[in-house]
Amino acid sequence: MSEAEIIDFLQKFWANFLEHAQRIEIYVQIAAVILGYILARFSQQRIKNALTGLEDKFSLPLWKRVLPVLSSVAFPGSWLIIQFAVLAIIRGTGHPSYILSVTCSLLSAWVVIQIFTRLMQNSAYARLVALCVWVIAALNILGLLTPTLEFLDSLSFSFGDTRISMLKIAKGIVAAIIVFWISMGLSRFAESRIHKTSALTPSVQVLLAKLIRVGLIAAAILIVLSNSGINITAFAVFSGALGVGIGFGLQKVVSNLISGVILLLDRSIKPGDVIELDETYGRVNSMGARYASVITRDASEFLIPNEDLITQRVINWSYSSKNIRLKCPIGVSYDSDIPEVIKMTEEAAKDIPRVLHNPAPRCLMRGFGDSAIDLELRFWIRDPEQGCANVTSEVLVAVWKAYKEAGVGIPFPQRDIRVEMVSPHDADNPVKSD
Repeated sequence: MSEAEIIDFLQKFWANFLEHAQRIEIYVQIAAVILGYILARFSQQRIKNALTGLEDKFSLPLWKRVLPVLSSVAFPGSWLIIQFAVLAIIRGTGHPSYILSVTCSLLSAWVVIQIFTRLMQNSAYARLVALCVWVIAALNILGLLTPTLEFLDSLSFSFGDTRISMLKIAKGIVAAIIVFWISMGLSRFAESRIHKTSALTPSVQVLLAKLIRVGLIAAAILIVLSNSGINITAFAVFSGALGVGIGFGLQKVVSNLISGVILLLDRSIKPGDVIELDETYGRVNSMGARYASVITRDASEFLIPNEDLITQRVINWSYSSKNIRLKCPIGVSYDSDIPEVIKMTEEAAKDIPRVLHNPAPRCLMRGFGDSAIDLELRFWIRDPEQGCANVTSEVLVAVWKAYKEAGVGIPFPQRDIRVEMVSPHDADNPVKSD
């Protein structure tokens, strides 16, 4: 659309507006729209309260999902109902109703778009999609969609042999919003189905979910580029340069990405495992593209880079089996009945709920200490994610109670201090050694 055509369109629009602005029916319709808006604003909160009351009466899962959607369209829905009622009255009297018809069409598009965008989890993304779709619908309802498209197509510039216009950019933005929304929705649906499949191990589930997400995002990017009229083959040289830049500038990032794929493939560390790295001990909560989330016993969450899990020494307490053996050193006095003490110690450990009976706890005599006979209690647990220090404490407390009831002594190191009196004469004349 040229500049002359734009000026001619605006002049016709202004002349048409002045022609209809002198009619009283126009002001009546505008007043009806404003009145409908005010009534809808006043009734919005009452409608939401009524829907909340219905939510307490009905406990059906489907009803609980529908009510938030109805609550979100309480204002435009009530406004639409009022405008439809006014429109029916005015048409019944035979008066013009163009403004009311346009208002009802715009409100209908608003309600429909609001209902569909409620399916999105990201509220900001949902508002962006709703705004773009509603603007397109509004231009189409007002009959301005074709002139607007022609005007945007006239605003263009050339980049080499490629002509880029504002229309192509707008189409690319709208296509990106819609395509990425669909791809992310499909990705979430596929991930939920994969995580519900018990035949797959946790590491394979995470790997498949990541591959599906990356594949859908890549497909979305290609669709957006092709829809924008951009030649994809022109990115061949750019992608090669980008690869070199990534190799030099993002070594750690790429290393973490590749390490994450390796961890998911060899299943050496997977979600749910209990690992120990340096001073970090906890359960692997999730595994991302760059890091693994490890939750410790004190609810602290460590984000450990995948590269560290590959290059450093990691203790996986539940790699092949969750059963682990713990050891507790114990000392008893020399006058104790050692066979009876060993049996008593094993029985005390069996009373702890988390201690396994198969393999059963074993108490061994390790040697003769300076002030006690050294024993060692060994027992197994199958839930290291619940902590090891706490169950060790429970076992030691149970052993102490059993020793106290049986009169078994637990010796401790004692030191004798001898004080010698020194006369003043000896202090003044110390003995000199040869």
